[in-house]
Amino acid sequence: MSAILLGVLPVFAMIALGWGLKASKFIPEASWPPIERLTYFVFYPGFLMPAVWNADFSNLSAGPLGVATVGTILLVSLGLLAIRPVLRISDASYTSVFQGSLRWNTFVFLPLAALVFGPEGAGLGAMTMGALIPVINVICVLVLSKWGEGQGGGLRAALLGLARNPVLWGCGVGALFNLLQVPKLPVVMSGLDLLSDAALTMGLVVAGAGLSFAYLHSRRWLVISVSAVKLLVLPVLMWGLCRLAGGDETAQGVALLVGSTPGAAASYVLARQMGGDAPLMAGIVAFTTVASLVTIPLLLVVFQVN
Repeated sequence: MSAILLGVLPVFAMIALGWGLKASKFIPEASWPPIERLTYFVFYPGFLMPAVWNADFSNLSAGPLGVATVGTILLVSLGLLAIRPVLRISDASYTSVFQGSLRWNTFVFLPLAALVFGPEGAGLGAMTMGALIPVINVICVLVLSKWGEGQGGGLRAALLGLARNPVLWGCGVGALFNLLQVPKLPVVMSGLDLLSDAALTMGLVVAGAGLSFAYLHSRRWLVISVSAVKLLVLPVLMWGLCRLAGGDETAQGVALLVGSTPGAAASYVLARQMGGDAPLMAGIVAFTTVASLVTIPLLLVVFQVN
């Protein structure tokens, strides 16, 4: 338990720091978008490329982990579509329920995977992101195109966005270098190490700065229900499927982290752009981020992941 807390608490301390820096206006509001852009387009690929490049594909349980995470997303998506007719909420709110149940904050996930499971966990985590990000984005955009007010953007815009996604480029280049066994020059790897350190820290600070608690109380029971699916149902399903598929303990732990990672601020942006219930989405992201401080260590202990 102490080892898990040592891995989890610093992550949430950095999230709290980011929230405090923004709430106190120590860093002006106008400065946050370029900071987030720098983190997402420069630091993040700088972490993901060497993580995948250094990964030992022969020893990692990438296959079972991919089957478990993508399979769970598809199963839960079908379940959410099946219950839509009985939900007494607007179509716009339904899109936020859908997003809130599935989307995950990679800014929080990557440091957790690296700190709790080391380089092996970081490599598995990077590969999982490469598999899940396109699947989740396309599914959520399709739902918003169907039920969002105005149906803006559409599938074509989502596919163009994926083609420009720096996370996918970082994973793709790293996988190519791994496959071709490109030599790792010390000067290059030292530079990438510096980018990796910046990615882990700044990603968490940016995640904290993006939190908004303003709308949390207006739909509290709906927020709590969606958060329970995201933080409890999703990780247990992913862990169970990974175990059934033959994933080792590290793969099972990473699967658990994927499912239990809080909601992503990007889902709020997508809801705002495509006619979803943006205030509800903001409440779900804020609540899952705070609640995951409890649920992540609890799940890791209950399922004896270390």
